[in-house]
Amino acid sequence: MPKSLKIVLGVLLGFVVWFGVATVGNLLIRHTMAGYAEAEPAMRFTLPMLLARLTLGGVSSVAAGFVCAAAVRLATAAKFFASLLVLFFIPVHYSLWAKFPFWYHAVFLVSIAPLILLGTALTRPIASQGDGAT
Repeated sequence: MPKSLKIVLGVLLGFVVWFGVATVGNLLIRHTMAGYAEAEPAMRFTLPMLLARLTLGGVSSVAAGFVCAAAVRLATAAKFFASLLVLFFIPVHYSLWAKFPFWYHAVFLVSIAPLILLGTALTRPIASQGDGAT
């Protein structure tokens, strides 16, 4: 498979995994954290709720980076994915700017790429067994 096609496949897998993990995690938070389901429609989250959401975003990013790079054995795919995900979320967070404190937006947006690359780094033992990550 050509490298460019592997990158596209890795990016697509990254998006699917990120949003899949985020969706399942959000459902878990909604059903296990007191008051979350009631706060969610108006996005009036408490500090613990905001921290849970940031943690979920972090877990989603690490998982997506891992799958993106491991599936196609190219760290380059995860780098493209990290850039695209940040670009995807900038307008989303801009539209939600007044609903969350500044620190929440900053932590979320600044952490996405490094956490995706952390997930990618976790694939190094896998990549070293195959044709390598680049």
